[in-house]
Amino acid sequence: MLDVRRLRVLREVMSHGSFSAAADALHLSQSAVSQQIAVLEREVGVPLLERTSEGPKLTAAGEALMQHGDAVICRLEEAERELAQIAGLEGGRLRLASFPTASATLMTRALSEFRGRFPKVELQFSEDEPEDSFPGLKRGDFDLAVVFDYPDFSLDFARDVEAELIFEEPMRVALPQGHPLAAAKSVKVADLADEDWLCGALPSSCRDVVLGLCREAGFEPRISFRSDDYEVIKGFVAGGLGVTILPELAGGHPGVELRSVRGQKPIRRVWAVTRESEARSPAAEQMLGILREVCRTYREQPALAVAA
Repeated sequence: MLDVRRLRVLREVMSHGSFSAAADALHLSQSAVSQQIAVLEREVGVPLLERTSEGPKLTAAGEALMQHGDAVICRLEEAERELAQIAGLEGGRLRLASFPTASATLMTRALSEFRGRFPKVELQFSEDEPEDSFPGLKRGDFDLAVVFDYPDFSLDFARDVEAELIFEEPMRVALPQGHPLAAAKSVKVADLADEDWLCGALPSSCRDVVLGLCREAGFEPRISFRSDDYEVIKGFVAGGLGVTILPELAGGHPGVELRSVRGQKPIRRVWAVTRESEARSPAAEQMLGILREVCRTYREQPALAVAA
């Protein structure tokens, strides 16, 4: 039987990138950390780490062990939290993560509703993109993460988690006021081939979707300005610096005209991800239900939901 404490030590070494940093985090000596890893390697019978000039790296065996180890540690931490919440939802905490556009819309309302219903539960919220929040959930840093993906760039939901599709939002063409195509109810991407385009600065599925839609329409977009902040992007559009395609949750702007994409109907999918239902805390279960309510209200009355 593997010792969970040694699995924690291995996780801290990889999380902090060195034996010394892991030792500081665990309040142990560096030699004690090295000894714990050595014992764990003897227990499994194969090396788990490669000592490189750039720091420790997991071997194939180490990666396999940590996939299971993360799940085991998460389950134990969940058990500890639930045991501490003897009075159910009269205490404890709920740790959440969401991406920016959902934070400003769906999560704002959901957090407020949860606080009203369960005021004694401590809420801890972090704003992260899916590439950070989803691994954080699997490590046990969060109890629930709201993430997004696209049908052509789907997330790979691993074992030990459950993902529920809570919202699908249309992508819309964003044009400056007064643009010749702004009078139309919908716009073909191909009709914007000669425009300057705006997109994200860093590699991401959001950037790839914009580029992919343009290429599917038969042209390579001329990227004039880049930003990973939708508020900046909308400001650029309003200033006449280019056009782009935005998800519904990004919201509007006084100087921007949003129009449906004719033909392709691209969407962005929003997921609520938790650990498996058997390991899900009562607070996470309640928040999941509230998110369902909020998303249903948003679909029925989007303007009111954004205002909330």
